[in-house]
Amino acid sequence: MTAKALQVKPLKVLIVEDNLAISRNIANFFEKHQVILDFAYDGEQACELAFSHYFDCIVLDIALPKLDGLAVCQLLRAKAERHIPIIMLTARDTLDDKLTGFAQGADDYLSKPFALEELLVRCQALAARNQSQQRKQLELGEGSQHLVLDLSTKQVMRNQQEIHLQPIPYTILQLLMEAHPRALTRSELCQKLWGDAPTESDALRSHFYQLRKALDKPFDIPIVKTIHGVGFGLAL
Repeated sequence: MTAKALQVKPLKVLIVEDNLAISRNIANFFEKHQVILDFAYDGEQACELAFSHYFDCIVLDIALPKLDGLAVCQLLRAKAERHIPIIMLTARDTLDDKLTGFAQGADDYLSKPFALEELLVRCQALAARNQSQQRKQLELGEGSQHLVLDLSTKQVMRNQQEIHLQPIPYTILQLLMEAHPRALTRSELCQKLWGDAPTESDALRSHFYQLRKALDKPFDIPIVKTIHGVGFGLAL
């Protein structure tokens, strides 16, 4: 799917990048696709703009003057009145770096060098999903993998068939849908489900079994997947 095909309305994107050449390249490409841009060149300026203006998405470099990208992300997640989708943009490409970024609240992660069209598509996809969440409904996939979760009624539908879930498997599914396409680690899930309260070692496994039994067993193609060495995600 091309960037042009995904575009529905002009996006407003904040680019936080202290490398002027990279910012200029992004600007030249994004403006051809009617994206409205604003720019910050250090972490403090990024926070000022993010707290005072509406953005559909923030492209956030990690290595920034004054406040680095991780600190900016953490601050926005702690104090922003709404969830602003954030794509981490960095020269680092190790799993530990990615997990650190996600732990601070990043929604996506793109390593340099990157394709400008991919960055645009990711911005559009994150903005669209965030708007869907604000409408109190999460929707992913197609055909037999079409999945809808209504946050108001807590109703889950797969391929127009209602799926009945217990509270914790329902919450797990909601967390996985909100995080998609990235995976969630076991520790992330446990923290979100139970906080710092101690839990039995097999508790998460038991709830995943219940989720898979309800969501995947009646269908030919499973949606819930275990990613070895990483955690859990959705095959959509």
